Amino acid sequence: MTTSTATVLTSPHDLLAAVPFLIGYHPRNSLVVISLKGAAIGMAMRVDFPLGADEILACSQQLVSHLVREGAQAAIVVGYLPEQSRAQITSFNAHGLEPSLIDPVMKLIVEVGIELAEAIEVRGDRFTSLLCHDRACCPIEGSLMLQAGDARVSAEQVALGHPMPFAGIEQMRESIAALPRDKELAKALRTIEEIDYDSLSPQELHRLQREGALALNSLCESYGVDGVRVDRGLLALVLVRLHDLQVRDYAMGLATPEDALSLWAMWRWLLRIAPKGYVAPVAVIFATASYERGEGALAQRALDRAIADDAGYQMAKLLRRTFAAGWPPESFSAMRAELHPKICAHLFSHDD
Repeated sequence: MTTSTATVLTSPHDLLAAVPFLIGYHPRNSLVVISLKGAAIGMAMRVDFPLGADEILACSQQLVSHLVREGAQAAIVVGYLPEQSRAQITSFNAHGLEPSLIDPVMKLIVEVGIELAEAIEVRGDRFTSLLCHDRACCPIEGSLMLQAGDARVSAEQVALGHPMPFAGIEQMRESIAALPRDKELAKALRTIEEIDYDSLSPQELHRLQREGALALNSLCESYGVDGVRVDRGLLALVLVRLHDLQVRDYAMGLATPEDALSLWAMWRWLLRIAPKGYVAPVAVIFATASYERGEGALAQRALDRAIADDAGYQMAKLLRRTFAAGWPPESFSAMRAELHPKICAHLFSHDD
């Protein structure tokens, strides 16, 4: 899910060009539902297109429940039809012929009192509006989609500083995949001792947690100056101390509106170079930062990496449920603003 494109959508071409920016990549075999509040785009939700009738109904009910919870005034539905269904579907509800695969979600949206602003089916490189009854405008065979670079919305989004969407979800996964082993970092990690919670006094534990928080401050500052040439000893200290929940939660609260983009890039890079066993904490920090930016699909892929590194990592499981429940991205910013001062007070309010 994501935030507004800051773009006025005036046609189906505009809408279809905006969807990849909303979810981060060009979807296939997908059901996309977008909430509207007035003229503003609120939340964009994408799920794999369910195939069975029961699965379609259950998925539709879940999506509509998110619209209701967000207080959507209107909604847009776009169905990127599964490959196996395209050969069988040759006509559309708009022409009074074969029922659409997205009928269930369309009906539920109307039943709960939300306006259905648009409903589009995409088949390969063609699309049709299910709400359009003018065959001159919406022929049975569908209209050709514009190339990504030819759409007005694409040009506007790039001009606003938004990157072009990934070609597909595999390219998105590759963007945060592990890089080749950093030998210098691996060597530095062997010099840092993990926190032994069973043997440390509260004062010693507090000292090591503070050490981790101060290392994070140094890392953020160094990354802003040196980029990926950050000292590997400092990186190693941060990766080891991020296993501590207090240090990890401190890291999650560091971003401000002024440096959020820089820190997001830093966590993405650190996620890619972190060795096995050190990925999960970085991945959940990056997932939260991505979700706040409106990049829900990328946040989910980061959680995939966290769970692959540590299947029992509780924060990854919690975030998975939270993202699936459709929490608005701004709620994470508000939560950080409330919790971060408390964490800072614990780490820095008194001397050892």
